[in-house]
Amino acid sequence: MGMVITAAATALPDRSAPASAVDLAGRAARSALARAKVPASSIGTLINVGVYREHNTFEPAMAALVQKDVGINLDYITDPEPAAGFSFDLMNGACGVLAAVQVGQALLDTGSTERLLITAADVHPGGDARRDADYPYADLAGALLLERSADDGVGFGPVRHYTADGPTDVEGYLDTATMGRHGRTAITVRREPDHAERLGAFAARAAADYAREFGIDLDRTLVIGPSTSADDVGAHGEPHTAAPVLGYLAAMDGVRHDGHDDGHGHDHRHDQLLFVSVGAGPSAACALYRPEGR
Repeated sequence: MGMVITAAATALPDRSAPASAVDLAGRAARSALARAKVPASSIGTLINVGVYREHNTFEPAMAALVQKDVGINLDYITDPEPAAGFSFDLMNGACGVLAAVQVGQALLDTGSTERLLITAADVHPGGDARRDADYPYADLAGALLLERSADDGVGFGPVRHYTADGPTDVEGYLDTATMGRHGRTAITVRREPDHAERLGAFAARAAADYAREFGIDLDRTLVIGPSTSADDVGAHGEPHTAAPVLGYLAAMDGVRHDGHDDGHGHDHRHDQLLFVSVGAGPSAACALYRPEGR
């Protein structure tokens, strides 16, 4: 059985209060559930892959807080449809969503869960990325709802991870020597000059290696790369861990169609998608995806 995306959604802060990774992830998750018309109680596992959080929070697991915010199986004894809810954080930087997809394939294949929810939210530790000119990422969340399909020819193919030689030129960390009393609202993100070009070249090599390994026809494949953005996001920073969700929604909505749209948001030239993520490490991840009904 293939693992397919049942629904996807993103969320941006409303700026009436400081941005919260838990709030944004919860809103994206609820939007995805609403689009799929399924209750929160039907989610067996939630994986949270966001990196940057308000106040640089690292414990408890953010996934547990997102699970509570969404209301996923909080009390399996009193719930009218008893089910145990399991959630955990998975930290793999910009490649986090595809790492979670790989874990999700194993969970769904073994029948450990019927539906799996991936959330990816990044916010500036101070609550507003716009106020820090040196911080490159947007306050943004995304969510993917995944489940099994009876059709083996659709859904995600294998996930592959790649590591480049040489030291990373992108990293985010707490600089304890300089943060002083502002440590809970500050973060240092170091990116060397021309890092985007180097990461872009590495992503292209990873995609080419993946295509060769699995015999993918790139002429019929739409690549969802790490630079995917949107007008309401790009003005306030780059997408980070939620970039694959943003790219998937853009592809399925026909934003990047090139004249082959059938009028219903379907591009018949491209009947499959190739997710490509790249980030610190340097590391990259790729996964082919064949939507249902293509």
